[in-house]
Amino acid sequence: MKIFTIILLALLLFKCQHQPENPNLIETEICIYGESEASFIAAIKAAKSGKSVALISPTGHIGGFMIEGLSSSDIGDGHVDNKRFVSGLPLEFYIRISRYYGHQKGLGDFGWEPHVAEKVILDWLAEYPKIAIHKNERLKEGKAGVVKEGRQIKEIVMESGKRFFAKIFIDAMIEGDLMAFSGVSYTFGREGNAKYGETINGEFPRQVYRQFEVKIDPYKIPGDSSSGLLPTILDGPLQEPGVSSPYIMGFCFRICLTDSAENRLPIQKPAGYNPNEYEIYRRYFAAGGSNPFLNNGPRSNVPNRKTDMGSWHDLSANLYGMNVNYPDAGYQKRQEIYDYHKNFTLGLIWFLQNDEAVPEEVKEKWKPFGLPKDEFMEHGNWPRKFYARSARRMVSDYVVTETNGRPGSAQAKDPIGVTLWPFDMHAAKRVVKNGYVWNEGFVFDKNIQPYGVSYKALIPRKEECTNLIVAACPSSSYVAYGSLRLVWMFMTMGQAAGAAASIAIDENTSVQEVPYDQLKTSLLQEGQILDAHHHGDGKTMVH
Repeated sequence: MKIFTIILLALLLFKCQHQPENPNLIETEICIYGESEASFIAAIKAAKSGKSVALISPTGHIGGFMIEGLSSSDIGDGHVDNKRFVSGLPLEFYIRISRYYGHQKGLGDFGWEPHVAEKVILDWLAEYPKIAIHKNERLKEGKAGVVKEGRQIKEIVMESGKRFFAKIFIDAMIEGDLMAFSGVSYTFGREGNAKYGETINGEFPRQVYRQFEVKIDPYKIPGDSSSGLLPTILDGPLQEPGVSSPYIMGFCFRICLTDSAENRLPIQKPAGYNPNEYEIYRRYFAAGGSNPFLNNGPRSNVPNRKTDMGSWHDLSANLYGMNVNYPDAGYQKRQEIYDYHKNFTLGLIWFLQNDEAVPEEVKEKWKPFGLPKDEFMEHGNWPRKFYARSARRMVSDYVVTETNGRPGSAQAKDPIGVTLWPFDMHAAKRVVKNGYVWNEGFVFDKNIQPYGVSYKALIPRKEECTNLIVAACPSSSYVAYGSLRLVWMFMTMGQAAGAAASIAIDENTSVQEVPYDQLKTSLLQEGQILDAHHHGDGKTMVH
């Protein structure tokens, strides 16, 4: 009997030693879900702290807007003096980009190609063996994607069947899917001013910034309201100032084109192209509109003769109101909204290059440009994601509001970084006012102070979840998010998330109980600026 027992134990031991690991079960100390600018910085900071990291990218690409056509940052562009607050690992990103191109320039003075930004990010991540990247893995929708025990996330489940176990989870998506599926409170849309005692939230019918400079008849048959509205115009009256609204700032693509003959693919007429979709543009030209987006055409302001065309003009590729269902939508609906924006934008470029109503001098500025052969190659040379300026926002015990940014307001006692950017919310709707087309919702308020972003804005209520940090859709009002939604601030919040997650593991505590003095020390070790009164020299250089 004794010999039999020994043999049985030996066989069991052999089986355990030689049983292959289940590739669908992944266990690390920290799991980061999402691909925004916050994601890779959070991973690097956690790895630098000695932690094992699973970094999950639903699209298969990591880097957020910076690898999807946005090829510059709102740093030192004349609106505010914010160069002095770009520090820590975000600053190192800009240094690495600058080194790739072999130049020395000040922050904000150079751009990059999307594929170069992605290469720099992946090369940086590769320096840390403790970071394992998992591409093309997407959470199961809803509660099926997150397994919780009490207030703790135990695992998250992908559509592929893969399961990720970790001690701390970080949501690094603009859309905040992990946060939402975890049962954490969140919101979207524009709160009314009364919600947090704000002055520029909610409906903003008095918009003058980026308003139409010419009068455009909104009706399919000019002067006949019964004929229906032109495409891109919403039915319904303007609301009272400051009331809540589900409509959020318009989305667009940061359009990456090139006029390099060797690297250019011609713009093809999209399937289902309908020239009537662009009637408002015909009327704009006929009325003598001088919009630089339309009339000046693309500019090769990115290395190797590429463009980064954003949309913030009275009339551009922003589709105001067409994203109203995006923030809380399921995957299929989001894809439909993306597809609509993509087809409309490609159709707009085709229109500007070919339609007989477009002035010849405008056509000549647009015709030399096409899609770059060396960008987004597996996706038809078009960005995989559009510029979603606002989606879900967490609602925690602490909410960043307009007050935080107003001059003279008290500073947060637990800052993880300092932001300085105007309250910047693009137009949200295009409607009819006094018989003409009118954009509603654009606020660009520069009456703002530098302010520290509280660590508490990154963590849920303790009763909802104790091991989740939210790095890209923090607890903030719609107005305040307008001063946070900068790519370098996403990186800054990601750095704090990676640091806090590591400390929570070391201290065996919840994310809510992370000692701020330790978090502060960890951030200062990276050179992060935490003092809103820091002045620097205003001439931060990369070298």
